[in-house]
Amino acid sequence: MSLLAVENLAFAYPGGANVVNGVTATAERREVIAIAGPNGAGKSTLLDLIAGQKQPGGGVCRVQGRDTHTMERAELCRLVAHVPQSIPVDIPFTVEEVVLTGRIPYGRGLYENSDDYAAMELAITRARLEPFRTRRFSTLSGGEKQRVLVAAALCQQAPILLLDEPGAHLDPKNEAQLWELLGSLRDDGQLVLVVTHHLALAAQNADRVWLLEQGRLVADGPPCDAMRPADLERVFHVPFHWHQNTEGRVFLTYGR
Repeated sequence: MSLLAVENLAFAYPGGANVVNGVTATAERREVIAIAGPNGAGKSTLLDLIAGQKQPGGGVCRVQGRDTHTMERAELCRLVAHVPQSIPVDIPFTVEEVVLTGRIPYGRGLYENSDDYAAMELAITRARLEPFRTRRFSTLSGGEKQRVLVAAALCQQAPILLLDEPGAHLDPKNEAQLWELLGSLRDDGQLVLVVTHHLALAAQNADRVWLLEQGRLVADGPPCDAMRPADLERVFHVPFHWHQNTEGRVFLTYGR
């Protein structure tokens, strides 16, 4: 039984063509999967479908063998944590309080219990938020807010984590640390799907890449297979190049 399986998944907004078009893929084990593609390729919509935020127009998404749209919302959220691309700006809570929202799917009464607080502490530590824990969310920078939302998803303790461009507001240091975190989550047993435009970082850090073009999955495999320069140039309309330095490290660049 696959941890995650999407079968011929399709979605269209009213009056428009499919933005996700017959995507079929499976994840049998815990790994970091980077989802790449140009703007409008359907990356965010695919995550929304997996998270149960949108109803597919065709096909099915299964988590641990179960159709996500036959599951109660709280049950699905105990299995799949989702951090969308947009960052809310008007949350009147502290960092600790926002992180604790990740425990909502486990609600057992009016108040949090010791398990909830333990999950919050672990998430704050892993997201390196100790200096900000009592700050109001609204006072944080964009990158800091993004880290808080990732921590809230970690607090869900779901086996599948979906992240939509989590590095968009991060500086190089924090983005490098984000990818280190994703690798450690994988090592601890989570399946991580991350939408990213930072293809060089995906090439270095992802176990696998799903490459989307006009809503279709056109490549699926380890970076060296799914990110062949000719395929990337066809999809993104700019030249790509693999390089190897004197230490044997392989990396990806683009442009002439």
